[in-house]
Amino acid sequence: MSAIFRVAASTTKRAMAGHGSALRMTAARHIQSQSSSLPAIALRQRPALTTVQPIVQRRAYHDDGAWGYRTPKKFSMPDYTPEQLANRVENANLLRLVIAYRTHGHKIADLDPLGLTHKEAVVALEAERYALDDPSKVYNLNGILHVNESKHSAEAREEATLETVLNHLKKSYSGKIAYEFTHIPDASERRWFAHQVESYQKPPITPEDKRRMFELLSKSEVFDHFMGKKFAQVKRYGLEGAESMMVALDSLLQTASKNGVTQAVIGMPHRGRLNLLTDLLQYDPTALFSKVKGNSEFPAGLPATGDVLSHIANSPTIDYGATEPIKVSMLHNPSHLEAVNPVAMGKARAKQMDLIATSSPDCQLGDKVMCVQLHGDAAFTGQGVVMESLGLSNLPHFSSGGSIHIVVNNQIGYTTPAQNARSSVYSSDIGKMINAPVIHVNGDHPEEVAHAVRLAFEYRNKFRKDVILDLIAYRRWGHNELDEPAFTQPLMYNNIRARKSVPKMYEEKLLSEQLLDKEEVEDFRRDYFEKLDDAFGEIEGFKPEADQLKGKWEGMILPTETVSRLNTGIDLDAMRVIGKASVATPTGFEVHPRLAKFHVQSRLSKLKDGQKIDWATAEAIAFGSLLEEGFDVRICGQDVGRGTFSQRHAMLVDQKTERVHIPLNSLSESQGHLEVANSSLSELAVLGFEAGMSYETPKMLNIWEAQFGDFFNSAQVTIDTYVSSAETKWLRQSGLVMLLPHGYDGAGPEHSSCRIERWLQMTNDTYDMTDAEYKPNTNMHVVNPTTPAQYFHLLRRQMKRDFRKPLIVVGPKTLLRLPTAVSTLEEMGPNTTFEPVLGDAQTQDKPEAVEKVLFVSGKLYYDLVKERETQGATDKVAIVRVEELSPFPKQGLQEEIERYADAKEFTWIQEEPQNGGAFSFMEPRIRQLLPEAKSLGYIGRGPSAAPATGIATVHRKESADILAKAFRL
Repeated sequence: MSAIFRVAASTTKRAMAGHGSALRMTAARHIQSQSSSLPAIALRQRPALTTVQPIVQRRAYHDDGAWGYRTPKKFSMPDYTPEQLANRVENANLLRLVIAYRTHGHKIADLDPLGLTHKEAVVALEAERYALDDPSKVYNLNGILHVNESKHSAEAREEATLETVLNHLKKSYSGKIAYEFTHIPDASERRWFAHQVESYQKPPITPEDKRRMFELLSKSEVFDHFMGKKFAQVKRYGLEGAESMMVALDSLLQTASKNGVTQAVIGMPHRGRLNLLTDLLQYDPTALFSKVKGNSEFPAGLPATGDVLSHIANSPTIDYGATEPIKVSMLHNPSHLEAVNPVAMGKARAKQMDLIATSSPDCQLGDKVMCVQLHGDAAFTGQGVVMESLGLSNLPHFSSGGSIHIVVNNQIGYTTPAQNARSSVYSSDIGKMINAPVIHVNGDHPEEVAHAVRLAFEYRNKFRKDVILDLIAYRRWGHNELDEPAFTQPLMYNNIRARKSVPKMYEEKLLSEQLLDKEEVEDFRRDYFEKLDDAFGEIEGFKPEADQLKGKWEGMILPTETVSRLNTGIDLDAMRVIGKASVATPTGFEVHPRLAKFHVQSRLSKLKDGQKIDWATAEAIAFGSLLEEGFDVRICGQDVGRGTFSQRHAMLVDQKTERVHIPLNSLSESQGHLEVANSSLSELAVLGFEAGMSYETPKMLNIWEAQFGDFFNSAQVTIDTYVSSAETKWLRQSGLVMLLPHGYDGAGPEHSSCRIERWLQMTNDTYDMTDAEYKPNTNMHVVNPTTPAQYFHLLRRQMKRDFRKPLIVVGPKTLLRLPTAVSTLEEMGPNTTFEPVLGDAQTQDKPEAVEKVLFVSGKLYYDLVKERETQGATDKVAIVRVEELSPFPKQGLQEEIERYADAKEFTWIQEEPQNGGAFSFMEPRIRQLLPEAKSLGYIGRGPSAAPATGIATVHRKESADILAKAFRL
């Protein structure tokens, strides 16, 4: 220990004052605490990859196999030798300097193209702080630092002077690229990262690479100039100032392709989108110019409204000379920035799981599919969906093998400067919540951008985790090309307008290197401009083509109407077999005693009798029957495994080992797979993820269940921009099911209503019921089933149709265990189907005696039936259930109205407030079906700002008043 203390004692007073807390540790403790973050000195071979399964993931998702969690690949670094450790102790102060550069080197790096960032001296990076004041002193670097002689050599020097060490550290950590990785908790990852940075093992930028960079940069600039000339008044959100994004994407896709990735999913916002589509992703420029001219992007006659220019997408196949070309899927995006992130993650996950299911057993998450997310700096910091999406990145059932995030950092958000847009130093700091490494790079230097993105891919490829590339650039114009940015940022834009463009600067670099000559440059730019001009000249004769139903969607149709009666019932014996299998467990598996009695035995008893089939049993049979038919099923949400109301128990947990078993995955060898995905406490990102999966999986019943129906409002952006409108805007179908527990039972304002009125307002159902040829083609189905059999048929109908529509299920709470809210197996048997309207069996035989007809939807029906018996009004009041609200069930309601044509009163009754529920949607439509001189009355709660009262006594009085009015004749 004496030698260690001599090292500490030799430091200067200044070092003691500035870093006293560290020096007050013994040097031995300091070495021990820091050693795991340092690189091995001379790695001659690629370290082996090992798999480590975290205990909680092994326990909770044991049963899921290939559909569950695939552990990210782990990187194994060799331990330090005794000689290396001894040298680290002897040269502790040099070691601390190296650690300081790894941690703080980014603070003095040359990252800002505009040079506007104010830099202060970083005391931690001063050698004198560590009593290192002799530049010529030679140090043994063994176990401390990897310094090589050649830029492209991995051979490490054993010794170097302090001056050489400092130059190497500055070059490695404080140049045009800077790194943040010391916050990563995994020591092997930190050591790998440091080794990569310090060893300079960068692939050389070949002359061919440089030419391709020049071409991409020049194309982007020419494209923006062309658009500015031809469409001067169009907001195109061009890439000028951040053209290096093109190099970043091209380098990333090329590197990924040559490393075996065959599919990439890209989610991005509007800026630079048209450049990327046209110049790299093979979007037909004539199609683009036609769209700019105001024409549709879809063939005539298709039921689509289209979308704005900055939301269009394309899915090309790019051949980089690898074994397989790479298929790139750029997703449509809404104007709600970052909302596309979880959608991209879900689509990538679905693609990856499909490949895992059909590839060799060695195929792992991330091997074949890569998710790429582009962000703006202000949105990446400001939008909550970013945090929620990052939170999904490493979770079972949500990981896709790591996303690569590219922040196209314009250093401004609309007119808001960085100091007003975030509370952190970098916009990328939010990524540290998942310990993602960050690579900052100066966007003025395309070759450095290419190096940075290749390192980002290498990290993601080894560790299968997210990584962030902070591409620091600027925008040459305002928020769009019609803005005047100098109104609010005069100094920034004086700087921008005085500087050459990124393509021009890189062009000059290659001219100076004699890789290009001026004539070649001019010819290239002129030729590309002329190519765009030729495409522009073909607008008049251009006719877009449809590409919506290819690949996995072949066999599906674009529906012309959505009202269809399918026989969705199945054989009774098959139902019993599935029902029994849904509660079967392996030998020795110990189920919780309460579940064994009230779930397992109860279900078996009901199946034997074929009576009193509850909601959970009907659901299990629906799932199992679809699995047997080759469909997959995924149910996702908070606590969906057992169900919020402890009703489902699709996954059982061994009471001794906590092993998880999903019974429905043991039906047969050829069955589909049930994935039970208990999610994080997120709605917006999780629903977006499920939407993304549904676009990729037409043969999967994709379900998202809210804990309570009103929790969907946290995901309203995804609902507005994807669930309700994706088909109308982009002709992208989705069979996503949303289960929203709903019902007024005294639970208060936030646990009662799934806001039925909002869903109905979002449908495109027609108001005109006078059309005899009424054939609705609604954007989604909104249903409020009152029996388990109806729910069973809905789930099966969702997959048996030859098109896909979102299904919004106003789900049960109290009905899950209500003794009268049950069905029989016969009601789910052969030749049975979902009924949009259920008539009143009590009054159908004597309709002429009915004085009042109540139209109701949902659980209030059971209260009405009970009250009718109490009041003795069985013959006088008919109760008609509306099970499907949209598409509006015209035929079924018309039949019921005609049945009771002599009734004096027709009334809509609901438990929701008058400004909520289904009344405002149903009233104008039902009124058109009523006989002349008849109107539709209303019974229910009065208008209310809150969905429900939080006072129990008030709730009971309101409920009693509704029932009293219902039978007041």
